[in-house]
Amino acid sequence: MADAAAVGHGPSLRIDKFLWFARLSKSRSVAQALAEDGHIRLNGRRIDRAHAPVRAGDLITFPHPSGVRVVRVVTLPSRRGPAPEALACYEELTVGG
Repeated sequence: MADAAAVGHGPSLRIDKFLWFARLSKSRSVAQALAEDGHIRLNGRRIDRAHAPVRAGDLITFPHPSGVRVVRVVTLPSRRGPAPEALACYEELTVGG
């Protein structure tokens, strides 16, 4: 029972803000559109809202100009910082061809 209570707790960030802060999206409005159009999967489930909460450990699958990308959230960024800071926020799981 304690495990079920722990699900969904802890710090979170809107998925559109995470994608923009982590430099995985060109702009926040592009990230919002991807979410609202149903092009993003969070932990395997399709989402249709930009305010879906993202937490450390979550998997995000989304389209990218180079193909579909899968990333694991490592930490939640507090701002849109420089690229090295953004890279530390996620782990790339996409298999290269």
